[in-house]
Amino acid sequence: MNWVAITGYGAASLAYLVFFFLLIVIRKKSLIAVLIASSVLFTLVATVTGFVQVYYSNSLKPVLLAENVKLLSLIIFLFAARARLTAWSQLLQQPWLLKYVVSLIVLSAVTWVLAHQTELGSNSLFLLFLVLNLFVIVLLEQLYRNAESREKWMLWPLVISLGVITVVDFIIFAQASMLDQLDFNFWYARGYVIALGMPFFLVSARRIKDWSVDVFVSREVVFYSSMILIAGGYLLTLSFAGYALKLFGGEWGNVLSISFAALGMAVLAALLLTEKLRREVKVFITKHFFANKYDYRIEWLRSIEQIEASESEDSYQTSLKVICSSIDAPGGCLIKKTADHHFKVVSTINMDMQVDEQLHENLMTIADFCHQSGWIIDVQEYLFVEDAYQGLSLELTVLREANVDLIIPVIHNNEIWGLFMLARGKNQTFLNWEDRDLLFAVTKQLSNFISLNEANSKLAESKQFEAFHRMSAFLVHDLKNIQGQLALINSNVSKHRDNPAFVDDVFETVLSATERLNKVLQQLRNKQHSEHRNQNVLLSSLVDKVLAQRNINKPSVDVQIDGELNIEVNEELSPVLNHIVQNAQEATDDEGWVKVQIASKNNKVEVIVSDNGIGMSESFIKHRLFKPFDTTKGNAGMGIGVFEAKQFVESQGGTISVTSEEHKGSTFILNIPCA
Repeated sequence: MNWVAITGYGAASLAYLVFFFLLIVIRKKSLIAVLIASSVLFTLVATVTGFVQVYYSNSLKPVLLAENVKLLSLIIFLFAARARLTAWSQLLQQPWLLKYVVSLIVLSAVTWVLAHQTELGSNSLFLLFLVLNLFVIVLLEQLYRNAESREKWMLWPLVISLGVITVVDFIIFAQASMLDQLDFNFWYARGYVIALGMPFFLVSARRIKDWSVDVFVSREVVFYSSMILIAGGYLLTLSFAGYALKLFGGEWGNVLSISFAALGMAVLAALLLTEKLRREVKVFITKHFFANKYDYRIEWLRSIEQIEASESEDSYQTSLKVICSSIDAPGGCLIKKTADHHFKVVSTINMDMQVDEQLHENLMTIADFCHQSGWIIDVQEYLFVEDAYQGLSLELTVLREANVDLIIPVIHNNEIWGLFMLARGKNQTFLNWEDRDLLFAVTKQLSNFISLNEANSKLAESKQFEAFHRMSAFLVHDLKNIQGQLALINSNVSKHRDNPAFVDDVFETVLSATERLNKVLQQLRNKQHSEHRNQNVLLSSLVDKVLAQRNINKPSVDVQIDGELNIEVNEELSPVLNHIVQNAQEATDDEGWVKVQIASKNNKVEVIVSDNGIGMSESFIKHRLFKPFDTTKGNAGMGIGVFEAKQFVESQGGTISVTSEEHKGSTFILNIPCA
């Protein structure tokens, strides 16, 4: 009686019995689920038969017969899995069922008959098992290679499980076919290989939802099974090493082998009792073999909904509410690290927190630690678990008085922006890796939310300053025009003091300047441009007033008006026309010419202002002419005259166009509807 073999096949039988029990209690019965259950059942029968054989030392033929049926069931299962079959009707319609499976069944039956009735005996059976195991290996390779990337994560445990078992069997039967007998050392070890393959098979059956094998296995069962698997692998390695020492150690072989075994067992015991190893194994199992505690998609969407639904304009308060709700924290605060490396409480919920000198030192230490490690600090874990946060030294008095249980860094652009400090209430366990992953994900989202809101606030301030500067520029532009008119009076007063016509022009200019100043003051009081109502204007009269102001300068302006034209516009047309004529004069030498032509076309008034001055380039017209605050006059200009002209004409439903050629002159054409 070989107890090593009995233990191996007994463990395999027990493992597949548990697996089969889990499969038969499931509610969903898809085709693949039934084929998996059948394969597991036949594997169970084969291991039980193997157990009986090694216990009673019976004939191997019942075991081989059970193995034959098991391999055929695996082949059918792998064919169906590769073809993604979901119904029995689909299975019966597959051409490979007749081509391969039926052929293998016939081959098996013929081989068993030959084994009984001819001199080939067991050798023919060994060759049969070589073919069947090779068939399984090929199907496993095709199943995995043809799977999509997301499916390979689900399939690799199955491939490992069946692949290792099948390769071991292939080696056993290949050796047996050459030697015409089995190597019973391999045969006895085979039970352990089958037992160790079961957890991988179970994991795949659970992962692949399309197979409808909704098996639940507790984390504790998988944890202890994994620890046993680790210990078994370690002991197997240890036994090989001990055997090598015994074989090559000479007269010291036995002593070295026993000493090495004792030392190895001590190391194994130390490893299994180490809390760190157990914790890491648990995390690995939970991450890779079980569904997550949180559905991160749902948590992410919930956070977004909370942010969108918040009625508060305070992004700090909104962020604190979101992070508190993610772990049901009853209170907390958000502390911001300022540019001068001080800390400021920007939001609180059910927590009294004041940053004094002692807390400031603690916060500096925490910020440095979190910046280097990126960790979330669980204060309870820091207090009770030694070396949980190596290199961190805190004064907990202030934190405990404020009921701070969690410290979560808010990191933006690889710098500490601030810290969430949360209370968790009583009877709370330490954070696990899933809690930490959730908090990291939510905090990352909130970090972006806060930074965007801060950027928007700065942008709004910048827009306000921009509006102020723009208003100042328009004001300076208007004042400059008024100052220019008054300066012209001063420059001519000595020559024309006694000229009655000049005196009349002076009064008219002063009146015009007063009206413009009143408009400017009104706009400043209202903080916006007041609306100007359209009125019927006689163009000839308006142009005469403009020319009276402009003809003080040279060159003089020639005017050609096609009849008595009236137009429905507001009073802004006068300064617009004044500015365009002024630009034409400034661009032209005193000996040059400036012309204004006004005509009526298609119920529109066309105003053409042309000159033979320095002109403009096509690029300047296209990219700079109508842009505000862009001028070629240096400090003498504000760059908003043509911009205002364009704004006015378009507000009246008209258009403005420009043609120009450098050193030859420019032409402005204004088309304004008559009414």
